Amino acid sequence: MDCREMIVSEDFFSVILDFRLPQQYFPSQGEDFCYQPIDAARGVYYIRRNEESPLFYAQYLYRYIPQLYGLESFPGAGGREFDPQPLEVSGILTQQRGPLSLTGRGVIIAVIDTGISYESPVFRYSDGSSRILAIWDQADQSGEPPEGFAYGTLYTQQQINEALEGESPLSVVPTRDEIGHGSALASVAAGSALEEGIFFTGAAPDVQLVVVKLKEAKQSLRDYYLVSEGVPAYAADDLMFGVKFAQQFAVPFLQPVVIVTGLGSSLGGHSGTSIPSEYLQSVAQQLSCALAVGGGNEGNAAGHFRAALIQEPTWAELRVGENVRGFVAELWGTEPARFRISIRSPGGEVIPEADFRVNREVDYTFVYEKTRVRISSRRFERNEREAPVVIRVEAPTPGVWGISVRGVTGQPDTNFDIWLLMRQFIDGEVAFLTPTPEVTLTQPAYVADAVTVSGYDSRNGSFYYNSGQGFSRQQRLIKPDLCAPAVSVSTLRGPYTGSAMAAAITAGACAQLFQWAVVEKNAPFTAGAQIRDYLKNGAAKSASIAYPSRQWGFGRLDMTGTFDVIAGRAEGS
Repeated sequence: MDCREMIVSEDFFSVILDFRLPQQYFPSQGEDFCYQPIDAARGVYYIRRNEESPLFYAQYLYRYIPQLYGLESFPGAGGREFDPQPLEVSGILTQQRGPLSLTGRGVIIAVIDTGISYESPVFRYSDGSSRILAIWDQADQSGEPPEGFAYGTLYTQQQINEALEGESPLSVVPTRDEIGHGSALASVAAGSALEEGIFFTGAAPDVQLVVVKLKEAKQSLRDYYLVSEGVPAYAADDLMFGVKFAQQFAVPFLQPVVIVTGLGSSLGGHSGTSIPSEYLQSVAQQLSCALAVGGGNEGNAAGHFRAALIQEPTWAELRVGENVRGFVAELWGTEPARFRISIRSPGGEVIPEADFRVNREVDYTFVYEKTRVRISSRRFERNEREAPVVIRVEAPTPGVWGISVRGVTGQPDTNFDIWLLMRQFIDGEVAFLTPTPEVTLTQPAYVADAVTVSGYDSRNGSFYYNSGQGFSRQQRLIKPDLCAPAVSVSTLRGPYTGSAMAAAITAGACAQLFQWAVVEKNAPFTAGAQIRDYLKNGAAKSASIAYPSRQWGFGRLDMTGTFDVIAGRAEGS
């Protein structure tokens, strides 16, 4: 069995490591494992599943188990008539016109998502040829993968153009965006005007595109997170390989690249210290490369609970609806604090209070209920001062559940946080009775040098009520950076709402800035951090809001304000 078969086979699971295992652990790649490097420091092992190596936290450090990412926008009601208002209020259409004429010319936008409807006119030049340089379909194993990668099929611009010349393009290049999310995102970031009197434009209509269609996560990972059936879910290792491909593919073109994804995860430490976040940070630090991400839609999902860690029990209560398969929760604190945890079922049964220390795990099945609870903790993980307590609840009885948390040791003003899996992954109601809407940005929003955006309704100026909110868990990282339109944004598939739309508009704004800075040589040594700072400095502000804000960041995306600051025309510039 070769690496491609292992990567896509349900008989193998993946572990993301930030070091190479010593040779004696894996003497040579063979029937039971393969290794694929991401960069010099990180890589993925694909290991055969068996009874001795189940995918559970007790067997592997938390940071090595891939997170699951979900889609962060959804289609809304309304026709497909183009409404320029979100782009206009962001100052993007103004900069597309003269004198600057910033349309993303000479820039690449890389879309890491569900694929693209490449045959759509909005992704073509006026002569009908494609603006897409390449599509890596990770789910398609029929052709050759990109050089240096072991799975999926690469479709080049030449192949795409040959397909477009025929009557049935999909029979020649059979990659599809069955879900439509990636196509919607790409059209907002990079769509171009249609002919025959029908007008549509994205934020940067003259960029070239690189597209990665992520393969969906394996069933074993979905089972670990107790994800409901039929909901699209994507693994962190595939996302990391997608970013690696996009970055490497763009290098020979000597063009700046903006990487955008419309995916996120509600779990993790919300501090930017996971392996995927650390890798994305290394990418965002490079010259002529920017990363645009949304803050997710979990602010109103009742999926976060925060309280002070004290020596008396604090109860975090959850309402669980009928026919819920299960749910995963993560409890995070600050070292050297230690927790004693107990769980109470709706029927009144209580798991005895346990002190969670090194490699502690409790597996409990209730007597009068069918629910099974597994609570796992590993302290002092590699490169981490903190590690979570992971709580998996299978077949929960409907009603109000309680999680009791009290501190054994701690420090003054120490809090603990509990996050649930993204709402879309749970097949029914699971919600805290007294939720905390802050610190609900989704990963990878906490990548320090990424341009992280929350969402607002540009037509009435109100903050989008579902949008994730900042800051980071320990308040050391100020995120989001900005707020961008996220409600009823026009796409080639009709209006979409959600964090991914804010990220798409912002990706186009980054492309405009890269055209001005790098392509036109006004600031040729510009990296993603400088792009972020340009946007923050020019953000539109309201007198009634204190900045930086947990909701609005440093203000609303405003490309006119950004160039006013660059030109020295803004007050205080």
